[in-house]
Amino acid sequence: MSSRPFPTLSTPSGPVPSDAPSWNRQRGSQMPSHRYLSAHDRVPLPLTDRIWPTRRLTQAPLWVPVDLRDGNQALAEPMDPARKRRFFELMVAMGYKEIEVGYPSASQTDFDFVRLVAESDIAPDDVTIVVFTAARRDLIERTVASIDGIRNPVVIHVYTATAPTWRDVVLGRSRDELRQLILAAGEDVLALAGDRPNVRFEFSPEVFNLTEPDYVLDLCDAMTALWDATPERPVILNLPATVEIATPNVYADQIEYMHRNLARRDGVILSVHPHNDRGTGIACAELAVLAGAQRVEGCIFGNGERTGNVDIATLALNLHAQGVDPKIDFSDIDEIRRTVEYCNGIEVHPRHPYVGDLVHTAFSGTHQDAIRKGFAEHRARATAEGADERDLAWRVPYLPIDPADLGRGYEAVIRVNSQSGKGGIAYLLETEYGVELPRRLQIDFARRVQEHADAVGDELSAAELWALFESSYLLGARGPELVHYRIDDEQTEVTVRVDDAEHSHRTDDLGPVESLVSALAAAGIALEVLSLHQTSVGSGAGSDALTLVEYRSAAAVGWAAGRARSVLEASFAAVMRAGAHVAGVGVA
Repeated sequence: MSSRPFPTLSTPSGPVPSDAPSWNRQRGSQMPSHRYLSAHDRVPLPLTDRIWPTRRLTQAPLWVPVDLRDGNQALAEPMDPARKRRFFELMVAMGYKEIEVGYPSASQTDFDFVRLVAESDIAPDDVTIVVFTAARRDLIERTVASIDGIRNPVVIHVYTATAPTWRDVVLGRSRDELRQLILAAGEDVLALAGDRPNVRFEFSPEVFNLTEPDYVLDLCDAMTALWDATPERPVILNLPATVEIATPNVYADQIEYMHRNLARRDGVILSVHPHNDRGTGIACAELAVLAGAQRVEGCIFGNGERTGNVDIATLALNLHAQGVDPKIDFSDIDEIRRTVEYCNGIEVHPRHPYVGDLVHTAFSGTHQDAIRKGFAEHRARATAEGADERDLAWRVPYLPIDPADLGRGYEAVIRVNSQSGKGGIAYLLETEYGVELPRRLQIDFARRVQEHADAVGDELSAAELWALFESSYLLGARGPELVHYRIDDEQTEVTVRVDDAEHSHRTDDLGPVESLVSALAAAGIALEVLSLHQTSVGSGAGSDALTLVEYRSAAAVGWAAGRARSVLEASFAAVMRAGAHVAGVGVA
């Protein structure tokens, strides 16, 4: 492999800052970071006496999945009607009670889907339908036409970008001109749908997080006054972090400022819609709820433009992991994942929180050992308390929640490769084959497993582990044979064949295993049984007995195993296997 530097990289070559501590020798990079302003330089942040850091998350907000609109418009191949319907039905089944179903003025497919909701029974009566529109009269008219006949509660969601760059570069409007445009749209919505008792309104000042606080507060208060927001007919004010530009605490400050200063606060449902440009959308949403938000828009597993919308599945399961009911059912998360992947045409990453294929998996030996001990403690505690394992407080190391909560088994929790340890190996043999290994045998077998994994360069399945165990301790050694044995109350007679010669040996007042060891010694094969452990392969009446023997010879200490229908014959087989190593190739 070449040691030359990558030709496209430019190694930091600036001076080490004069105030840098001796342990930090990082130099200035050659990236033009000076081109970008901090959040504090881009938008005023007036809140100074924040209270959100002292609050706790104690209940779920109202979740609003926007996969059918915001998520859909970010797909290379937008959903067809069949996929939209399947996704919608999944959301209903999971328990979502407010769902943004489309942008009916922007797409015939979206318009037709809203009409499907109106003309069929796919939406239960308690599910609120949200439709999205830009602040333009012709688009609002088309949107209102799409909801004709819907019996469900409906929210008409109107948005306009309000931040200075968008006003100047995209819309070409001053603050006053944009305010007039937004209020005109609000009047249009009110005139076209205000008399419908099942319709409420939502306003999003898009790019809220980059909009001047005084300006956005004025816009929101003007809209709630226009729409006469009351507790009986509340208005949703949705405050998006459309493009993440700051640490999550800044967004929390912005939300708390609005929460504390909005007029008609008891007639407002304060909503947030974080994106994930900085990779902190989850944190933004959680801190925003601490700051006063009551409603969170996002996508299941976080699909959306650029780096995506906030992941409302992760948010919900974060609450679950803190003992708070998320009000959404994830008890079959793999079916949820399959449906979302099918509808979006995008696979979920294997490390995606909660749903990824590897999120409950440990390869590291120390992690595996801790998990194994945690499961054992959990089972023992359930037995001691006479309780169902599913009802007990969860405290298994490295697993923030029980995979069974999500409909997953434990077969993928521990997977073995060259860095795995004895605990994980023992766990797999125990869970897959019912074989319990004593600690010293775990250590011996782990060494063999790591050598084998290094050689093949891949992880090992439980079946491959068992095959390696058989070849190491059960099979393949040639040597002495047990020809005959007879046991009565006072005497044991054993006949073994060594090098084609038979040797019979009788012992008094010794157990069967000790008698076999004596017979081998008389035939010239000397070994001492240090420990003997009984287990089984599988479970139930049809399982085989498995005896594990630790022995010592003149050469070293080793392990052997024997498998048979009876415990006695399995013990004899294990001792003969040990004798084969001593007489033949030595300790395996």
